[in-house]
Amino acid sequence: MSCSAVFNQVIKRQENMNKIQNIIKEIKKLEEELLSEIQKKEKEFYYKIKGKRIFFSEEKKRYHKTLAIKISTYILHAPFLNILTTPIIWFCMVPALFMDIVVSIYQFICFKVYDIPEVNRNKYIFFDRQSLSYLNLIEKINCFYCGYFNGLIAYVQEIAARTEQYWCPIKYARKLSTFHSRYYKFIEYGDSEEYHKKLEKIRKDFSDLKD
Repeated sequence: MSCSAVFNQVIKRQENMNKIQNIIKEIKKLEEELLSEIQKKEKEFYYKIKGKRIFFSEEKKRYHKTLAIKISTYILHAPFLNILTTPIIWFCMVPALFMDIVVSIYQFICFKVYDIPEVNRNKYIFFDRQSLSYLNLIEKINCFYCGYFNGLIAYVQEIAARTEQYWCPIKYARKLSTFHSRYYKFIEYGDSEEYHKKLEKIRKDFSDLKD
């Protein structure tokens, strides 16, 4: 391969990296705008966030309570198959709790060895829907389940993402339907030179994290 061809490859690769970085910056900007819009909802729906607690005005709480469906009515109108599958849904909590314990122990031990920043579990698993007075007890329990399960999956994915960045930071050849937060740092599929040249650097590149 001629020097000019190698030079053109390097220039093209740098242009691609710059494009990716610009897209990432745009995504972060949009995330900040989204957060700002969400925070505006506090005023619209009369609630305040203080620490881990949510507070509604007394007037709004009284109104919400009038909208809550009685448990007896809720069960009476629930589809029979929904009731029948409830034990299956809650059985899934057993492996979920086990996974939560296992991955937490894993990162507590291994991330110290690999010098990877630990994932802050509290940033992924939230329980604040229980503050909504227009939900009955069953609906609140359902929200607890969904909040825990989806937060846990996000928590585990982030631990797996940082692990993958350390052990195998290579992009896939096929187009992914979605990708995790560390994927943009990975080396292009088939780029053997960059892999051997940048592997150690990428393994330690967690400076962007704020956990």
